[in-house]
Amino acid sequence: MAGAVTEEFGAETLASWADRGGELLEASRASIDALNVFPVPDGDTGTNLWLTWQAATQALNGSHGSESPALATLADAATRWSRAALLGARGNSGVILAQLLRGLATSFVDHSARTGGAVLTVEASPAVIVAGLGRAVELGYAGVARPVEGTILTVASAAARAAGEATDRGLVPTVCAAVEAAADALSRTPQQLAALAQAGVVDAGGQGLVLVLEALRGAVDPAAPSVRSVLATYGLDHVVLPHLTNEAGGLASGLDDRAFEVMYLLEGTDDAAAALRARLDTMGNSVVVVGGDGLWNVHVHTDDAGPAVEAGVGAGRVFRIRITPLSEHAEHAEHAEHAEPADHEAGQLEHEGVVPVPARTSVTNRVVVAVAGGSGSRALFAAGGARVVEGGAGSRPSPGELVSAAGEADEVLLLPNDDDHRAAAETAADELRVRGSQVAVVPTHAEVQGLAALAVHDTQRSFTDDVVAMSSAAGSTRFGAVSRAEREAITSAGICQPGQFLGVVDGDIAVIGDDAPEVTRAVVDRMLSAGGELVTLLCSDDPVPGRPLADDVRQHLHRTRLDVEVVVYDGGQAHYPLLIGVE
Repeated sequence: MAGAVTEEFGAETLASWADRGGELLEASRASIDALNVFPVPDGDTGTNLWLTWQAATQALNGSHGSESPALATLADAATRWSRAALLGARGNSGVILAQLLRGLATSFVDHSARTGGAVLTVEASPAVIVAGLGRAVELGYAGVARPVEGTILTVASAAARAAGEATDRGLVPTVCAAVEAAADALSRTPQQLAALAQAGVVDAGGQGLVLVLEALRGAVDPAAPSVRSVLATYGLDHVVLPHLTNEAGGLASGLDDRAFEVMYLLEGTDDAAAALRARLDTMGNSVVVVGGDGLWNVHVHTDDAGPAVEAGVGAGRVFRIRITPLSEHAEHAEHAEHAEPADHEAGQLEHEGVVPVPARTSVTNRVVVAVAGGSGSRALFAAGGARVVEGGAGSRPSPGELVSAAGEADEVLLLPNDDDHRAAAETAADELRVRGSQVAVVPTHAEVQGLAALAVHDTQRSFTDDVVAMSSAAGSTRFGAVSRAEREAITSAGICQPGQFLGVVDGDIAVIGDDAPEVTRAVVDRMLSAGGELVTLLCSDDPVPGRPLADDVRQHLHRTRLDVEVVVYDGGQAHYPLLIGVE
């Protein structure tokens, strides 16, 4: 962006902002990690902000293929950017940052819809950015159950107000005003939070946001300070460790001392998300539920991870569950002599949502009740130790059958394995709780998800940890199927004719075709497009004699994805020649 001041704000400007922000956050993450004392001194705010920003930037840079970012519209780029930030958000600060980016993106999209413009002109851009900052603050506060002043939200509010007062002066003065106000608000955060004052630091999340705004200034103003100068200005070119304890040796007052950080993604309605936010607020601290348009990122600090996950299950579809023990963070931060950029993944100890259990106590009176349709899949669930109730397409189990299968067990895990069976499972769970059993309905939408959940079931874990592990395994498994149309119908993939083959991905018809193997390959490729290491196939009667669908999938993946393992079972299910799971 060297040379003249930016004449317009488009996708290329957004990409420049993203790249510069990534440089600043990566270079400063160790220093920001060291500032991290509120709400819990876990020493990872800088890393979480950088990982969240990196997820957004990767999606932005990869959204154009071989084309230049300038060839995409600002609205399209901003939408991809903010959605990727939501999906990739890490930690309390990262989730809030993702919500702030969503507010900005909403303003870009709204302006594009009103004007039909692919870029913001220099005249329009100040007002649109100010509107975006205002919307960002509004969404940020709405997503947090108990907003606290002296944090990233305070810094964002100051930036939005100052930008609004400078709108008539042009794009660069507007952005500069936002940066200066944010920096001033950051310097005053210790006066608002006792924990910061005791540690002698500013708010870590707020510091990260100031850098994000500095990056925006660098994207629009060639006279903006260099990355090195920005880091030096805020003292982020070296690491200074705060004092995290009081004179008695305990955590500084006001710090969150909960046991776990729980995060997951949720597919659900606005009302369900609002209700979940209120419910989680009764279970723990640092509750943030942000997102929109049916997709939400959920964050809470709690002493009991299982109920926090179960609350999400009751609100919609839960996936990408992360459980991070917080008890070790304060000790790590207090005794560290020098902060290095954190290895976030290694530090999480999450193992895809499985919380490490200090003491393993065998539980013998816990049962899994699974619903399965085909004779082969019923045998698979039974071999895995589950009590099986028959039910599939066109044959729903009754709550009484599920209660009967549970017997006198003190602890019961229900695997409905189909959305049509969920209501019966919930009713059965209520009945079992009335009689004194501890019950959880694991969110399995298909039999392949149920098998994945059953594979990690462990009676030596606590009940809560078993629920979390099984829910995580189910949520990490995409499910698909191949079926045959019985009549003409309008589907999400177009109009199908009787006899055509339908490819289903995560419950929606995604492919229509006349050739079963071709449709199957297309379904498997779509399911693997988001990644995957193991493909599970539950086979029934092949629709085309002499052309086994499972063999065709094996050969196709051998040619195209040697890194993927394929496992085939005889499912014996009706209506679906093939059920597919990708883990």
